[in-house]
Amino acid sequence: MLAVLALLGPLLALTTPVGAAVTPGAAASARVVEAAAARDPRTTRPFYVDAAMPAARAGAAYAAIGRRPQARWFTDGAYPTPAAVRAGVVDYTRRAAAARRTPVLVLYAIPGRDCGGASSGGLPTAAAYTAWVRAAAAGLRGTRPMVVLEPDAIPFATRPECGSPTARTRLLAAAVTALSRAGAWVYLDAGHSDWVDAATTARLLRSAGVAKARGFAVNVANHQPSGRVQAWAAQVRSELARIRVPGRRYVVDTSRNGAATPVSGDWCNPTWARLGTKPARVFRSGLDARLWIKNPGESDGECNGGPAAGTWWPAGADVLLGR
Repeated sequence: MLAVLALLGPLLALTTPVGAAVTPGAAASARVVEAAAARDPRTTRPFYVDAAMPAARAGAAYAAIGRRPQARWFTDGAYPTPAAVRAGVVDYTRRAAAARRTPVLVLYAIPGRDCGGASSGGLPTAAAYTAWVRAAAAGLRGTRPMVVLEPDAIPFATRPECGSPTARTRLLAAAVTALSRAGAWVYLDAGHSDWVDAATTARLLRSAGVAKARGFAVNVANHQPSGRVQAWAAQVRSELARIRVPGRRYVVDTSRNGAATPVSGDWCNPTWARLGTKPARVFRSGLDARLWIKNPGESDGECNGGPAAGTWWPAGADVLLGR
């Protein structure tokens, strides 16, 4: 059973691209994949609701946020050493396992993170980052988590001021390998539909090791409507298939995309933002799940009256709740 689960991520990726001919052998392989998927708890278990999250501790006034499952972020600020991130991962995933729920994590510590923006930081060197990721992977082993890897790292690789794109994608590829070997479903963050075009995104994802990942994540910490960003994700999947990386799947962040009329480019604590569709498993048409990856009610940075990025902000939560 453990051998089957260890191979599950790659197996599930071997789906037939849209428009391709289905041979008897391919159909038989698809049935094997479906049978394996049915045995993986991630396809049936609800996502973990962590009572330690700030929204959960904020009381009944914010129950609409705090009682929903959200991703747990692991950053170099809160977990600066390999020992610290491993201990944090073990604590979180053990609590999820005890609740018989699927843990969802974000790893966010790549060197040059956010290219000097509101969430700038990251570990100081490639070697430090590699050791940190390996420690996180060791803590994840056997827990069957879903992991969103490095929000914004792929789209920022297109900017000269953010350093060498090759160095960045090599780090990501090594991280994908370590995490996937530990049994994680890894989703490389790909940005969103209002940022980098699908073809460029697909090429960067391939360089960053998406062939060994479950797939990619879209709309993390952004506000693109689900229909728009899922159409873009479908384009990315088609581009990946065209460059011989077929069958990748994706998750979409719906934490703050419930507004009827989003404003393009207005991303930092926008006053019009609203909570989006609640988290749910999907496993259909390439989409694995709708997730709240960015924690609703936590600030994007010191804009529109917000505190430092990642800080719980009741006034911002009130905006999302339409108060």
